[in-house]
Amino acid sequence: MSTLAVHDHGVAHHDEHGHEHHKETFVSKYIFSMDHKMIAKQFLITGITMAVIAMILSILFRIQLAYPDKTFPLLTTLLGHFAPNGRISTEFYLSLVTIHGTIMVFFVLTAGLSGTFANLLIPLQVGARDMASPFMNMLSYWFFFLASVVMLSSFFVQKGPASGGWTIYPPLSALPKAMPGSGEGMTLWLISMVLFVASSLMGGINYVSTILNMRTKGMDLWKMPLTIWALFLTAILGILAFPVLVAGVVLLIFDRSFGTSFYLSDIVLNGVAQPYEGGSPILFQHLFWFLGHPEVYIVIMPAMGISSEVMSVNSRKPIFGYHAMVYSLIGITVLSFIVWGHHMFVTGMNPFLGGVFMITTLIIAVPSAVKTFNWLATLWRGNIRFTPAMLFAIGMVSFFISGGLTGIFLGNAALDINLHDTYFVVAHFHLVMGSAAIFGMLAGVYHWFPKMFCKMMDEKLGYLHFWLTFIGAYLVFFPMHFMGLDGVPRRYYAFTEFASMQKWLTINTFITWAAIMAALAQVAFLYNFITSIFAGKKATQNPWESNTLEWTTPVEHIHGNWPGEIPTVYRWPYDYSKPGAEEDFIPQTVPYSQTMSSNLPHDFEDNPAGLEALTKYNSTLKAEEKVK
Repeated sequence: MSTLAVHDHGVAHHDEHGHEHHKETFVSKYIFSMDHKMIAKQFLITGITMAVIAMILSILFRIQLAYPDKTFPLLTTLLGHFAPNGRISTEFYLSLVTIHGTIMVFFVLTAGLSGTFANLLIPLQVGARDMASPFMNMLSYWFFFLASVVMLSSFFVQKGPASGGWTIYPPLSALPKAMPGSGEGMTLWLISMVLFVASSLMGGINYVSTILNMRTKGMDLWKMPLTIWALFLTAILGILAFPVLVAGVVLLIFDRSFGTSFYLSDIVLNGVAQPYEGGSPILFQHLFWFLGHPEVYIVIMPAMGISSEVMSVNSRKPIFGYHAMVYSLIGITVLSFIVWGHHMFVTGMNPFLGGVFMITTLIIAVPSAVKTFNWLATLWRGNIRFTPAMLFAIGMVSFFISGGLTGIFLGNAALDINLHDTYFVVAHFHLVMGSAAIFGMLAGVYHWFPKMFCKMMDEKLGYLHFWLTFIGAYLVFFPMHFMGLDGVPRRYYAFTEFASMQKWLTINTFITWAAIMAALAQVAFLYNFITSIFAGKKATQNPWESNTLEWTTPVEHIHGNWPGEIPTVYRWPYDYSKPGAEEDFIPQTVPYSQTMSSNLPHDFEDNPAGLEALTKYNSTLKAEEKVK
């Protein structure tokens, strides 16, 4: 009843306000837009811009690692006093690592991924005119944009951006005089993150409200695509976890500016004892990682949902184990809140408590494994179409498996003590979170580009982009496992200072050139993306022959998504290659009464009248066969 009421209200809203669409100015349509489709584009383009910046930062510090004793005068030209005499300074090196990690984790993989696809897909796939609160949706983007500007502005303060790693552990982050990157740059980092969390909370509340309250007639929870389930649970994770980071940041600001000692005790700075006592940096780690580990799943779950959808569409098969996929997402959501301590095994944690975190960490591998087996079973014997989106979705599964397996090592307290803060950790999270999530995001861009921009991307450039990026990512991160096993620590400025690490200099050079190759591959993507927007082949309404609701909307974007009444949903979104069907896809909007030859008894579990009609149809069919 409530769904129908919302649905009718949506139609009335469209009729009442449809004329406003013609009065939009450039500013109201493209800048301060309240249309979820335009906001999705804003998130995507800002996210891509931030990703390019983070990639450039990574190339800069990789050059330092590959050639620690060489000078490059061009660096001084580009970076000024941050690279005196052609070499990046030690303090600025740590700043590069810090801002690269921060941008990738929060501004690209969290906001760029969730912000883009939650905004684009939630109203379209659940059958809504727009988000529950379009104004709050607009604010969500602009808070994200302001957070991006504040973060990047730290490069223009005298002492440079924040240092101390993207986790900003005290005391480096709590003492403004500790090092150059602990000054104004760290203050800007903290302000940026508060703005970012405000953006995430506004977006998350909007996503949850829209999914729960604005589904079209017939769209119950078990008829939602896996993309919507993933984005729904991701939003819940963010709403529950991000406020804890804000609490930690506020206490950090107190320590920095008001002389409190939440995280500080027994500090000696430049030989002078500081008047801080009673605090503990371990408290910050608990607060940070209580967000930090759910954050891993905030990053990867949208990529999981996107890849599930893309693989089902391009395998021309129903997703294997739909209910198991949903329950595994719910399991990941719940368990992600009770594993944060595995980041802290070396902090002097009570061994019993460490054992509890170790067990929960290993248990969370179970729902992840369920998803992996379901993806492989979906691909098995499918009529696969290797579109660029499909390749990136399969690449996501590959990275998720190879990177996830090393998580079992790091989740074991006894092994983690040896591997902690080595390149093994860098390899693990760059594969399982970084590469897998990026590939899921790119799969979504290639798949829904026709829906976003009404044009098609060039497939050949898509294939080039995939293979160079896929090979490049493995060449960059796979060798790091062996460096970590040998005890090579991460975040070091140069390995030439230690005889035991000099043998890895050649590998560092190799990794740097692989990273440059992978970075150049993104030029193909950017060229393809930009030129396709303006000169790409015009998209048809349903280019991938998909079942979900977004492909029932007109190619050209209109106010309110559907020109008339919002379609009613009759079936789940994965009726591909159904035996007896005339075509290999049946959209969600097709009633069962129109597909009697392909209907199955379980299609009518909650519809006795439909089951009776099917039984009668089958009986008539058998009688006709006997007559023949």
